[in-house]
Amino acid sequence: MLRTILSLCLLGGVFLASSGCGRDEATGQITGGEGSISVSASTPQLFDLARNVAGERAGVVGVLAVNSDPHDYEPLPSDAEALLDADLILRSGGDVDLWLDQLVEASGSTAPELVLLDRVRSIGDDAHWWQDPANAILAVEAIRDELISIDPGGRATYEENARAYIGRLQQLDRDVAACLGSVAESERRLVTSHDSLGYYAARYDIEIVGAAIPALTTQAQPSAGETAELVELIEASGVATVFPEAGVSGELEAAIANEAGASVGGELWADTLGPEGSGGATYVESIESNSATLVEGFTAGAESCSFGAG
Repeated sequence: MLRTILSLCLLGGVFLASSGCGRDEATGQITGGEGSISVSASTPQLFDLARNVAGERAGVVGVLAVNSDPHDYEPLPSDAEALLDADLILRSGGDVDLWLDQLVEASGSTAPELVLLDRVRSIGDDAHWWQDPANAILAVEAIRDELISIDPGGRATYEENARAYIGRLQQLDRDVAACLGSVAESERRLVTSHDSLGYYAARYDIEIVGAAIPALTTQAQPSAGETAELVELIEASGVATVFPEAGVSGELEAAIANEAGASVGGELWADTLGPEGSGGATYVESIESNSATLVEGFTAGAESCSFGAG
């Protein structure tokens, strides 16, 4: 059915052109301009990583709108436009973008697909690999190599862009480690919306006490018993702050914090990025913003971190 509707939309000229650099105001999809080849990325994080490697050599299109929960996403016919002319499709992997199957089928695309979860260091079934900058570096290297394979003439561009961006990611990793290092280990205890920051916590020695939704997807439903148990854990652990996530409702987190006598912290960029000016418009900005928010929340405002331009 989705493919049928897509065909009708194409015949009727409904779609906006996605070749120019900008954002489709109707869908929120992000585009990275024209180039020798076209790349489609399932999530905003992948779009940002890919555009930093591609530069102006390849056009990059993001399927999922910013500030959206990928676990809750239901594809629209117009979303398949992002795949129509793709020479490469980038998947995050796992249950984060299973919905991409529908769009690939609807578009009729036969482009090769690169699943980044298969190219990074994974932790069990957790698909939130990008929360570790070291994994972002591995993803950039994989994207670089795939672009070179598809577009050998762009090798020098892709290698130069990847080298510069990897340097930026390495600096990000050092900065975040120094930032979190200012917080006593006993204060680095995390409670957030769902189990989305496992990679970040493992990278920077943070103890995960629990989550409002104790699952790797926001579509799970916590039981009353699980919520009560989390409140007890927060009280027993002395957790100062509960952190909601951007793109999902924070009502449950606020209720849990209130019951446990904790504060509600700033929003974290967990499964998505934000619009321009949000503080999480790029991958680097999202990690920096999360780190500053966590340090402030962990220490009840006693410590803070600042970063340079993301």
